[in-house]
Amino acid sequence: MTTNSAPTTAITHIAQLVTNDPSLGEGPLGLIQDAAVVIDGDRIAWVGESSKAPATDNAVDAAGRAGLPGFVDSHSHLVFSGDRTAEFNARMSGRPYSAGGIRTTVAATRAATDEELHTNVARYLAEALRQGTTTQETKSGYGLTVEDEARALRIAAAHTDEVTFLGAHIVSPDYADDPAGYVDLVTGPMLDACAPHARWVDVFCEKGAFDGDQARAVLTAGKARGLTPRVHANQLGHGPGVQLAVELDAASADHCTHLTAADIDALAGSRTVATLLPGAEFSTRAEWPDARRLLDAGATVALSTDCNPGSSFTSSMPFCIALAVRDMGMTPDEAVWSATEGGARALRRTDVGRITPGARADLVLLDAPSHVHLAYRPGVPLVSAVWHKGVLI
Repeated sequence: MTTNSAPTTAITHIAQLVTNDPSLGEGPLGLIQDAAVVIDGDRIAWVGESSKAPATDNAVDAAGRAGLPGFVDSHSHLVFSGDRTAEFNARMSGRPYSAGGIRTTVAATRAATDEELHTNVARYLAEALRQGTTTQETKSGYGLTVEDEARALRIAAAHTDEVTFLGAHIVSPDYADDPAGYVDLVTGPMLDACAPHARWVDVFCEKGAFDGDQARAVLTAGKARGLTPRVHANQLGHGPGVQLAVELDAASADHCTHLTAADIDALAGSRTVATLLPGAEFSTRAEWPDARRLLDAGATVALSTDCNPGSSFTSSMPFCIALAVRDMGMTPDEAVWSATEGGARALRRTDVGRITPGARADLVLLDAPSHVHLAYRPGVPLVSAVWHKGVLI
């Protein structure tokens, strides 16, 4: 099975392979026992039982390790400088902390050089890749000026295709007394400067950030410029974010911690994915999202890290899988699906999050016989090999 473009590789004797293609194997995960995968260039060429694998140029023996698609992290904030160790330490120690939160990161990010920000993004992406994340969305939102937001998106776009304009993260400190003026800036000159570098537009629709009307203005302006909406919704309390996301056909409503029955019904009746971010609840000791209610209603659920320096400073999708199983009511199978195919759906991608012919060749091997070990052995570095776009990392 050879082409003129690149050598082919067969990975054989995979103890249990998660394909996320029910036509290829058992159940929603499309599980295949003693499986093989053939990679041709940057694509999956064949999937099946090891005994039926075609001849290839190269062979890799998985030696009884489990395999699954590369994780798809559809929500992160990687373009930043500095950290908020003191804030976290105070929160975990039960002490009040009055520093600036997001504003602290905004100040550090504005002061950073382009080189420093490029280095930081590359570092966190490499960190995530080592843990099996092969598709990463990331956002702006720590610049909050026209120049700084556009710079953040240019830097993000140099590292990933999934780039989100989040000028509406908080009202800029420069507009503390004029939030309406800041919304005008975001939907006007800032959007003009940022839209060419982004695929998505996002807004933090929450008390203390942007209300429903302001969020609608930001998202509709973004849509008019060709950006697809995503929404930070219902993290801190009940609010209009989820309903607005569904109304505007947003790709995802992210956080979804405080949901009414109407919110759940709206998500279940739409193609808007409910993206859950357990790292945020872990790092803030907040109430856990109830994934079980969403799943039982038929909503599509994704899991992501929300990697950011304030409320969820983790790049580990395996950690988030373990949290989702332990504290959010998900089964191990559901959590793995949500961290792979669910994330792909939150990015409206069909070429990642699955191991099926024609998909991008993103594959993870675990030092374990089953994907269940991601929740069964939390905190253990189980990822032993990662193929990204057909290349063994």
